[in-house]
Amino acid sequence: MDLPDDIKILLETAGVAETPDPATRGRIGWDEYFMRIAELVSERSTCLSRQVGSVLVRDRLILATGYNGAPSGIEHCPFCVRKLLDVPSGERHEICRGLHAEQNCLIQCARNGVSSADSTIYIFGGTPCIICAKMLINAGVAHVVCSEEYPDPLGPAFLGEAGVDIRVIKTNG
Repeated sequence: MDLPDDIKILLETAGVAETPDPATRGRIGWDEYFMRIAELVSERSTCLSRQVGSVLVRDRLILATGYNGAPSGIEHCPFCVRKLLDVPSGERHEICRGLHAEQNCLIQCARNGVSSADSTIYIFGGTPCIICAKMLINAGVAHVVCSEEYPDPLGPAFLGEAGVDIRVIKTNG
């Protein structure tokens, strides 16, 4: 086995004649790594019906995170109005007090002067709705990686039309 010089020197100095078998362990890939972080971020969600988390990444560095819930300084919902009115998921976003995880991620970039151009967003909780898709396109996000489908087919369709790479992955987390 071809070892790095520093390891050879250490083994020689220690008088180790026989090289042990190299340790092997499985490492998770980058997609799973960032998706699991997005899952952890989702645990901060204040939404009573759906917990979504997102992580915006460029060059394997985290730019921002976001989760869904009421805006800063606004009381969290005491109950879900959408559920009370039997509004299906993916419809009538305007009656919800909360922002989506993707929106909060982009807002965090804006507040901190961080460009989202050519980035990848990992979303634990579903593909973007049409509103978030429009925002992600105009923010220059190049790739969208999701943990599952969301019942709004317009979001993924818009992203595809704009040339934004979108895919759904399953993780082992």
